[in-house]
Amino acid sequence: MKYFKKIIGDRIYLSPMNKDDTEIYTKWLNDAEVSANLGQYSRMFTLQNEQKFLEDITSSGKQNFSIVTNDGDTLLGSIGIDEPNHINRSAVIGLFIGEKENRGKGYGAEALRLMLNYCFKTLNLHNIMLYVYSNNEQGIACYKKVGFSEMGRRREAKFKDGEYVDIIYMDILSREFITHPQNPI
Repeated sequence: MKYFKKIIGDRIYLSPMNKDDTEIYTKWLNDAEVSANLGQYSRMFTLQNEQKFLEDITSSGKQNFSIVTNDGDTLLGSIGIDEPNHINRSAVIGLFIGEKENRGKGYGAEALRLMLNYCFKTLNLHNIMLYVYSNNEQGIACYKKVGFSEMGRRREAKFKDGEYVDIIYMDILSREFITHPQNPI
C-alpha cells in the first residue's frame, strides 16, 4: 500500500508523505498557479531536489502529510506544519491542492479541519498561523470558512506576476477552532 490512513475524514484522509510521489509533486510545484500561490514561482523544482526533500521529510518525523481521497486513494496535494514551537504551542501551517480540477471542491477545507484537529487535540498546540497572498481569493475564502482570522497584512511585500501584492497573515486559536460552527470535528 502506498498511503496510510493516519487522519481520516469524510472524503479524504491524511497520510504520511511518500517519496514515491516525487514525480507528481515535481509536476505540481512547477505548475505556475501552484508555485505562485506558494511563493515559489521563481524556484526551479527538479526531480532530484524534490526526491531529496521527500526523503528528508519522510525520515525526519515532521508533520507533513499527503492529502488522499478515501474513494480511490487519489493523491490530491499536501498539508503540513512548520516551525512548531512546543513551549509557545504555536506553528505555521501550509497546504496546496495540485490539480486544478480538484480545487474549489472543499478538499482544502476538509484537510485543514483534519490537520487543525490533529494539531490542537493531539499535538496540544494553541495557535496556528498561515500566510496567503491577497490575490488568492479562493485560499482566503477557504481559510475563513475554517475559522482563520486576519491578524495582519504586509503591504505590497510580494512581487507576483508583474505586480506587488500584499501578504495577509491569518491565525486561529484552539478554542476558536473547536467552537467554530462549520467545524464538525
